[in-house]
Amino acid sequence: MFSATRMRSSASAGSVAKAVEQLPGVGEAVVDVEEMSERSVQVCRIHINGMTCTSCSSTVESALQAVRGVHKAHVALVTEEAEVYYDSSILSYNNLLKAIEDAGFEASLVSSGKDISKIQLKVEGIQTDNPSYTMKLIQSSLQALPGVQSVDTDHGMSKISICYKADLTGPRSFMKEIELTGSGHLKASISSVGEREGEARKQKETEQYLRSFLWSLVFTVPVFLTSMVFMYIPWINGVLDVKVVNMLTFGETLRWVLSTPVQFIIGWRFYIGAFKALRLGSANMDVLIALGTNAAYLYSVYSLLRSATSQSFKSMEFFETSCMLITVILLGKYLEVLAKGKTSEAIAKLMDLAPETGVLLTMDEEDNVTDEHEIDTRLIEKNDVIKIMPGAKVASDGVVIWGQSHVNESMITGEPKPVMKTKDDVVIGGTVNQNGVLHIMVTKVGSATTLSQIVRLVESAQMGKAPIQNFADHISKYFVPLVVIFSVSTWTAWLFVGRFHGYPQSWLPASMSSFELALQFGIAVMVIACPCALGLATPTAVMVGTGLGASHGVLIKGGQALENAHKVNCVVFDKTGTLTMGKPMVVNTKLLKTMEPQQFYELIAATEVNSEHPLAKAIVEHAKTFWEEGDKSIWPEARDFVSVPGHGVKAMVRDREILIGNKSLMLQHNMNIPEDAENILTQAEKMAQTGILVSFDREVMGVLAISDPLKPGVREVISILKSMKVMSIMVTGDNLGTAESIAKEVGIGTVIAEANPEQKAEKVKDLQALGYTVAMVGDGINDSPALAVADVGMAIGAGTDIAIEAADIVLMKSNLEDVITAIDISRKTFFRIRLNYIWAFGYNVIGMPIAAGILFPFTGFRLPPWIAGVAMAASSVSVVCSSLLLKNYKRPKELDSLPMHGIATE
Repeated sequence: MFSATRMRSSASAGSVAKAVEQLPGVGEAVVDVEEMSERSVQVCRIHINGMTCTSCSSTVESALQAVRGVHKAHVALVTEEAEVYYDSSILSYNNLLKAIEDAGFEASLVSSGKDISKIQLKVEGIQTDNPSYTMKLIQSSLQALPGVQSVDTDHGMSKISICYKADLTGPRSFMKEIELTGSGHLKASISSVGEREGEARKQKETEQYLRSFLWSLVFTVPVFLTSMVFMYIPWINGVLDVKVVNMLTFGETLRWVLSTPVQFIIGWRFYIGAFKALRLGSANMDVLIALGTNAAYLYSVYSLLRSATSQSFKSMEFFETSCMLITVILLGKYLEVLAKGKTSEAIAKLMDLAPETGVLLTMDEEDNVTDEHEIDTRLIEKNDVIKIMPGAKVASDGVVIWGQSHVNESMITGEPKPVMKTKDDVVIGGTVNQNGVLHIMVTKVGSATTLSQIVRLVESAQMGKAPIQNFADHISKYFVPLVVIFSVSTWTAWLFVGRFHGYPQSWLPASMSSFELALQFGIAVMVIACPCALGLATPTAVMVGTGLGASHGVLIKGGQALENAHKVNCVVFDKTGTLTMGKPMVVNTKLLKTMEPQQFYELIAATEVNSEHPLAKAIVEHAKTFWEEGDKSIWPEARDFVSVPGHGVKAMVRDREILIGNKSLMLQHNMNIPEDAENILTQAEKMAQTGILVSFDREVMGVLAISDPLKPGVREVISILKSMKVMSIMVTGDNLGTAESIAKEVGIGTVIAEANPEQKAEKVKDLQALGYTVAMVGDGINDSPALAVADVGMAIGAGTDIAIEAADIVLMKSNLEDVITAIDISRKTFFRIRLNYIWAFGYNVIGMPIAAGILFPFTGFRLPPWIAGVAMAASSVSVVCSSLLLKNYKRPKELDSLPMHGIATE
């Protein structure tokens, strides 16, 4: 029994398990993904507002995982989103939103399913006397439409949000239904609000931080000037020293008045964040900021009140400390949000590929065009016919029904050579039509399009955590409490030493008591500590790394795949379709018995037409050449068809038992292989051709020689991998002679031939047991078990859907050079992550003792709290900027000389 226990997602796990179970000779496939059922498990993405550090994201993640029916939840601090897999038979996404809100954060639904699209419509013409009734009527009408999953209404804004299955219905149907409901008085249009919601939220957050910083600056600058600068200008200092009440001066009162809005209005966000965290029994960055600034502010207020009620006490206040702390932290947050926005530019660029409008054609019963008009691409529905002009982007995924042209698909696949498209060819939305007019019938819209799936895959990848991040998350749980303890200990130690004259009086700065000195040290420690840098070290680098991969045609499915790939030291290659072009051709046929070639090929084509194997397709295509075009559209019926993975096929055709496969298949059926056949097989293997034996009624009738040319540059790729200290192995279902011949040609030393799917997976496990970190590169259903058990599964983009789902990395261009690109990107990304951690840890290890005054006795140097705040903000920004340096990535120079560019895959 083969156990596919290393699946990366529930969807891929289920698909691969089904595929594996259908393969003869392989038993039941067991999928250990928390016993998820594909029929009931749904996935949704939720935007979360109010998270400030990893403590917040961990709190939300724990709250979601505690909900009954949730299988797994990932919460990403950088993207401020959660991806939740849950049992839809137990709960709905509304329960998830409530759980997040109960945890003290704001939540809004982004998407409610992998195959679910979402659109927001604005309704005009609603009567003002009873708008609620009209909206409820519209809601009921829309919910009755097939494919509609949910309808949410906003009565005040006259807006309706609809989640639906795009293959069953669409926006034009909704708009028509709304107009029918209103008897022609209502009109619906797509609301611009709600589109690009993520970008809008980020823009709003950026503007809020900038606005808060500028307002804080307005109040803080006068506070800073009156406390630090104007004291040196005699006539201004004279005005500021005017007594208001007893020893309370005008300058002190002015600073109190100016700092109060900064502390309690502009800085209110920190109080809210701290309250939410403490209410749930955790502590975050907001707790440190609130404690530090309040310590300075409240002591200053106490000092002022005492001076106002005393004839001799001269106050010493720190209003500039609390004001400048909040100001520099807001500046740091603003810069951090700007930098984090740049880490997700890859997704924004992908989304920008989709055109805004398309030309919709109206066809009559005879498929003649009767009308054409331009519409918003969001209104396109399945089975619409769209006209694509030269130079225009393809509006949606579809099939060409008229015309021919070259289409540039480089923005999706990374392949620079334009691909010729004629009738019945598939086109991808977002690609560019070059030199001809095409009419396409839309087959996929909304979330089902290739572009949407790539965007979703990249988004999911950026949501996933790399295992290395668990270390930082674990530290973050205890970081803030330890900082508070260290801060209080610092204040207590300095206060104790000062009160008992443990240091000379000359150490005290002018007009500062030992209590005030100790307080400044304590506040500086509390403020300089930054868990944010630790929390941002991994996810920002993973976001840039996965986006970088997508721009190079390498789709990396998450942080774990990225982390595993950088450790790869052994790559296992499938042969057909991976090392070779995957388009084999019959180059020789040798009949061992007297028989008409046409009759011979009719029987074997009738058998092989039932197989999806590339060699089977090559045999069927060659068989067609024995008939005039159009003469042979239907082959004889094949009964009892069985595919024997790694060996061949068998069936009954016209009451004759047909076996087609390698030597081991014939030997399994106790057949004698003639000497002539053995010689032909040996000769074929020497020429790197695949020899196929054909038997009728247990008698070998002929031998086919099939050649599958190598992909350009394979030898160079193997050589580069060797220089990267990565071992290459070939595992194939083909015969040993052919496999060894090809391996020798490309420079691979180890070959496993005539392997079935289970044996391929077992070989991967054997290599792992020897201590290798194994990457498996394949393209077929037969490769999916090995892809699943490998540390890193890499699927060729032109391969089967099952293989792509089972893999961790998808090579969109189907070029082997991208195996090197994927490994190199992961290595560069993890080098950057290590640098980020060195900086984040080093910053705290060095910064906190300096803030605590370790240098003060020897050098007189102390870190004012507001400078500590600058350092704290700078640490987070510097980590994000460090990750952004990955954008300067250049792939290995050796790849530029490979003769791979121009391989077109269909």
